[in-house]
Amino acid sequence: QVQLVESGGGLVQTGGSLRLSCFASGLTFSHNDMGWFRQAPGKERDFVAAIRWSGGGTVYVDSVKGRFTISRDNAKNTVYLQMNSLKPEDTAVYYCAARFGVTTTQAMDDSRSYDTWGQGTQVTVSS
Repeated sequence: QVQLVESGGGLVQTGGSLRLSCFASGLTFSHNDMGWFRQAPGKERDFVAAIRWSGGGTVYVDSVKGRFTISRDNAKNTVYLQMNSLKPEDTAVYYCAARFGVTTTQAMDDSRSYDTWGQGTQVTVSS
């Protein structure tokens, strides 16, 4: 059974930091591109960041560049999202997603290309 489990969300003040983790099981983690997406109340799910299966490439949405860092530890089957300088507009449910990356050429920010999703973790940034 393929499963992604996020953790690390919570309530933080503006300017604070959080680190999200996503543990993957039931798949060959090292062959999967991993992405983070978020959904604010009343809005669509948006791309945040992604990292290639090889770990050699990362992509970020412009609004988080310089503040968020995505990384992965293949030995632990885990992908991380370090979030610094948090703003109220970062408040959302954050989802981890996976796709087989070795042969794909689809854009890393395309949510339709990811076929496995976690249940999400809430991040709330207070002003």
